[in-house]
Amino acid sequence: MQNHPIPSVTDPLQYRAIGLVRGIYKPQDDDTFTRGVLIDSKGNEIDSVVLGRVITLIRNHVPLEKPHLWVVYPRCRSNQNLHLQITGIWEPSTLKKDLLKSEAVNEASNFKVDSDDLLEGDDYFSIRGELIFTKPEEKEIVIKIRQKPRNQQKKALPFKLNLKGEVPLNYLKQFISLDVRRVNYQLLVEDFQIIGPLSKQQKNNKSRKILKNKN
Repeated sequence: MQNHPIPSVTDPLQYRAIGLVRGIYKPQDDDTFTRGVLIDSKGNEIDSVVLGRVITLIRNHVPLEKPHLWVVYPRCRSNQNLHLQITGIWEPSTLKKDLLKSEAVNEASNFKVDSDDLLEGDDYFSIRGELIFTKPEEKEIVIKIRQKPRNQQKKALPFKLNLKGEVPLNYLKQFISLDVRRVNYQLLVEDFQIIGPLSKQQKNNKSRKILKNKN
C-alpha cells in the first residue's frame, strides 16, 4: 500500500501519463454528467471527461460546487489543446477510508489515507514514454506513450503528448521520465531523466509483457 495518488514505478520502462489538477468540475449539463470542464483557480476551463470507475463516487460523495484535487490522465486534442480524463480524487480528509477502498478513488493505486498534503503540489504530472520529437530552440517536445490494453480483443493505441521544455536532440528515440507542471493550458517540463534507448525489440517485448500481464 502507498500513501500517494500517483503509484510508484514498478518497471524502468513503464509508460504513463498521470497528474493532479485542483479545480471545480462542472458537467456539461444534467444529462451529460461525464463530460464537462475543470475550472482552476485562475478561471481556466479545461475540457474534461469522468471515467466510469469514479462516476458513482463523485455523484454521491463529492460536492461539485467546491474545488478538489483530481487525479487525471492528460491528453492532447488537435495536437495542442489540453484535455483531461478524471480517474480519481485525492481528498482523504473528507472521504472515508472505506469509500476509498470500496469505490476505487484511483484505479491505479491502493493507498492508505493519512493526509491531503502532497510534496509535489498541485498541477504536477508524471510523464514516461518515448521521446519522438524535440525542438529545443522552440521548447517543443512530443512524447509517445503506450497504453495497456483493457481487453485482448481491443488493441490499445499509443498516444502523443505535446510538452513545453528543452531536451537535446541526441536523446531522440530514448525512453524518458519527466516531471511536468501544468500552467494554464500547457504542460511545462520541470525536470527529466533519460532512462535509456528504446530499441524495436524492447518495444515488442514491452507489448508482449503488457498482454501477458492482462491474462
